[in-house]
Amino acid sequence: ANGLNWKKGDKIVTSLIEHHSNFIVWIRLKNKRGTDLEVVRPKEPITHGLLDPADFEKVIDDKTKLVTITHASNVLGAITPVKEIIEIAHEHGAYVLVDGAQSVPHMKLDVQKLGCDFLAFSGHKMCGPTGSGALYIREELTDEVKPLCIGGGTIADVGTDYYTLEESPMRFEAGTPGVAEAIGLGAAVDYLREVGMENIERHERKLTKQMYEGLTGLPKVEVYGPEPEFKIGVIPFNVGDLNPHDVALALDVSANIMVRSGHHCALPLTKHIIRKPGSVRASVYIYNTKEEIDKLISTVGEIAEAIAK
Repeated sequence: ANGLNWKKGDKIVTSLIEHHSNFIVWIRLKNKRGTDLEVVRPKEPITHGLLDPADFEKVIDDKTKLVTITHASNVLGAITPVKEIIEIAHEHGAYVLVDGAQSVPHMKLDVQKLGCDFLAFSGHKMCGPTGSGALYIREELTDEVKPLCIGGGTIADVGTDYYTLEESPMRFEAGTPGVAEAIGLGAAVDYLREVGMENIERHERKLTKQMYEGLTGLPKVEVYGPEPEFKIGVIPFNVGDLNPHDVALALDVSANIMVRSGHHCALPLTKHIIRKPGSVRASVYIYNTKEEIDKLISTVGEIAEAIAK
């Protein structure tokens, strides 16, 4: 948001299913620089959260400077057809930023084949340390993006009234980096490569299918998001009119099951798609097992039965 040269009237296109980190920065930019912001809604049924490239084609035009979209929803798990959207954006000369925080840890990804201009992801979603992550910038754009911070190792030369930045990527690395975090992220990447991204994706899909079918079969349980073949291993749900925080607490106390509850840093999605104060979000990764999913389903079933009496 701060690295490109913006002018009044530049259009930014995003979607309703974004994490706050890929949403509120564009609202702030709109208020500060006078840019236009277009928010694309998922296709029907809206509770599935699936984005249609045709809806992006309707709003992307020659005034569009940036299309910024999630590759997979952190709430609904819905996978976005980013490659098709990227092609539409590039036809109009727009850049594309992909939020890969929920896709990079779960599937094999090639930015060259994808064709995106920028892609960001977080280390702690992929067995790495908190405070780590990466931003990919297409090589041809590295000189066009202004570093957020300058100084220290970003400088090639400095005079009394001028400075020259280093080549990329050093121009973006101001000050002393988080050495421990970078080493930890590298170790996490090596580990995931050793396990194999195809193996991780295959394992997660089996557990996601099991969890989806189990939860949707329970009375009083409302599941959101698309069917398993269109999502990563994230399933949000509610149990009757129970507060999602109470359900999460019950799962923790009674069965030692850890889930997330609330709006999951995606209030626009929660307000317009889930249409309740929040949801319970269960997710799977490489360390989860079939037995753990069975335990989740049976415990949620017990909670649902208790309120049905």
